[in-house]
Amino acid sequence: MDFQSIALPSELRYLYQTRQYCLLIAGANIEPILYFPKQLLKKINLYICKTKNFDMLLTIDVGNSRIKVAVFEEDKLIELFVFEHQEALKKISEIVSFFPKISNAIYSSVGKLDVEVLELIKSKVKIKIINHDSSFPFINKYATPNTLGIDRMVLSAGATLKFPNQNRLIIDAGTCVTYDFIDKDNSYFGGAISPGIKLRYKSLHDYTAKLPLLTISSPSNFIGDSTNNSIHSGVINGLCYEIDGFISQYYLKYQDLTVILTGGDADFLAKRLKSTIFANSNFLLESLNLLSIYTENND
Repeated sequence: MDFQSIALPSELRYLYQTRQYCLLIAGANIEPILYFPKQLLKKINLYICKTKNFDMLLTIDVGNSRIKVAVFEEDKLIELFVFEHQEALKKISEIVSFFPKISNAIYSSVGKLDVEVLELIKSKVKIKIINHDSSFPFINKYATPNTLGIDRMVLSAGATLKFPNQNRLIIDAGTCVTYDFIDKDNSYFGGAISPGIKLRYKSLHDYTAKLPLLTISSPSNFIGDSTNNSIHSGVINGLCYEIDGFISQYYLKYQDLTVILTGGDADFLAKRLKSTIFANSNFLLESLNLLSIYTENND
């Protein structure tokens, strides 16, 4: 048996990321073929990560609707967790206990995190809270910088650090859809804010007498042949046309443009947009990781 050809950590990382039943061939000279369910591969992969010597970073994004938490090992996202606000104390306690190599945490918030949860994190690891006084890798030219959302600033920092020397447009499709622009000279100018998908559905129901409250669904045709289909067409197609329109407007002025689509609805929208984009629903968490490295060197 040729054990020299076995590279378990990299193989297991790849197989776990596929999130399906996987085939693991451990070396060319091994005759048996072993099948591992994703649950087993996940546990083995996490065990390997926990036994490495690298310190780990906990990134925490407190949104309006949910809390997203990720564990990073250097520049690699090891594990992602999404949960409701009322679950935060239990979930974060479990995460920190399961990953004893977490030594630092970085936190940004547009929602509210209970004081009890924040105190728990502080008791376990060294935490950095991102606010308007933190160091950012761009020049803020927003007319009202103190009103600029921390989430928008973190995303803009991540885009600046990940895509240097480029014009960048970040579109965050969550509760609201935000647009943020940083030019190739790292100047932040602002962007736009509009209602997200769920807000659009909800507003049609809340501010009319008879329109139903619907959940997100792809319209089968841009011409709605029923009230429900008309709502789906208006909400989904309307937002897609809005996003494509904004991107086209930016391209007219900035040809060298990198467009990043992120947020909870990024994956759903990415398939329906005409524009070329870089879609990453976890970009804010990755931006926190990049910003953590940046602030260590600049604070």
